[in-house]
Amino acid sequence: MKYKIIGGNFPAVRCLLDRGEAIICESGGMSWKDSSIKMETKGGGAGKMFKRAFTGESMFTNRYVAEAPGEIAFASSFPGEIVAVKLDGSKSIVAQKSAFLASEEGVQMDIFFQKKLGSGFFGGEGFIMQKFSGTGMVFLEVDGATVTYELGPGESKSMDTGHLVIMEDTCTMDIERIKGFKNVLLGGEGLFNTVVKGPGKIVIQTMPIAKTAQVLGTYIPKDK
Repeated sequence: MKYKIIGGNFPAVRCLLDRGEAIICESGGMSWKDSSIKMETKGGGAGKMFKRAFTGESMFTNRYVAEAPGEIAFASSFPGEIVAVKLDGSKSIVAQKSAFLASEEGVQMDIFFQKKLGSGFFGGEGFIMQKFSGTGMVFLEVDGATVTYELGPGESKSMDTGHLVIMEDTCTMDIERIKGFKNVLLGGEGLFNTVVKGPGKIVIQTMPIAKTAQVLGTYIPKDK
């Protein structure tokens, strides 16, 4: 499969499939396609359907297979970037809920549970994230722009909650309480930050949709 990410801040990924090649997306995820590419809706069993629903995705997936060479495209639902990750079976990645856009058939999505209660309650990423393993390309949508870091063993990066979007499963995530009464009261950063420790690669997003919605909400007139 060949692909090209287009659209700048309003991205879409165009996937060029040869005859017999297939790609998977969640229900309603396709943006446009050639007539040579046919769709089949799949549930994949109650267990897989439950896992997808639990991570904020549709319970059903659509499988698109090319009966002849053709193009299919998937657009992001929010201004930002599309990240293409090639999995070779040696590592898995963990992503925020609802990041999944599309993948090749060799990629498996599973639930990733936060091991520490504090991270789930206060980290902004929630108790449940998505874990991707197997082999093949997976396309993930990111809010805003991306910043990527390669953390060595013991190295860490502290960030405001909601900014972590992807990490390799060799990384660990925790929360830290902001110290100092004045810092908490006047700093405007809340009570907690998310801390990710290496080794492994992490991807940070610059414009989490939840924060954007919160800011926009201040400009929406309230009903009297």
